[in-house]
Amino acid sequence: MSYAQPAAAGRRTVGFVVVVALHLLLGWALASGLARKVVEVIKNPLETKIIEEVKPPEDKPPPPPPPKLAPPPAFIPPPEVRVSTAAAPAESTITTVTQTKPTEPAPAPAPAPAPKQSTVRHAAQFVSCDQPEYPRGAADAGEHGTTRLAFLIDTNGRPLEGRIESSSGYRRLDQAAYKAFGRCVYKPAIENGQAVQYWVMFDFEWKLDE
Repeated sequence: MSYAQPAAAGRRTVGFVVVVALHLLLGWALASGLARKVVEVIKNPLETKIIEEVKPPEDKPPPPPPPKLAPPPAFIPPPEVRVSTAAAPAESTITTVTQTKPTEPAPAPAPAPAPKQSTVRHAAQFVSCDQPEYPRGAADAGEHGTTRLAFLIDTNGRPLEGRIESSSGYRRLDQAAYKAFGRCVYKPAIENGQAVQYWVMFDFEWKLDE
């Protein structure tokens, strides 16, 4: 008689019962919400951390080698210099005395001739000119005196500019003389046969009629 078949049938029955029990337990868990809690626990956010890669320190270049210094030159002793003392010169005696005529100094060179200076042969002169008139009221006020004037005459005999060198003591007398002589026509100065610009200076005396 064999006992192998009843033992195998018993194991299959126990396995079937366990599978059915697991199915029933799973169905109950789904119905009671236990599985939902398990899923929520599993769904909790996971914390992630980014770990930066640690870079190894850069290799620094090696320091440059120290400069090679040339070895100092070998010491060469200076050559010996022998100093010989010369014999003192013998004192010479004067046996004869001769008289010589002193040489005369060379004559100094003649001075260079001075450059020829140009001279004005003919100064500027009046050609036509109206005498200044007394300003109104000056004669009645008893104003009189001497006005000194200077004018630069061009090569055409016209005054280029002028100035009052000294005043008569009355401004209106000086201005009247300046205006009158500034309108005069002059004969230009002649230098080496050519007309040149020339300053003329003269005095004009204001006199009251007695």
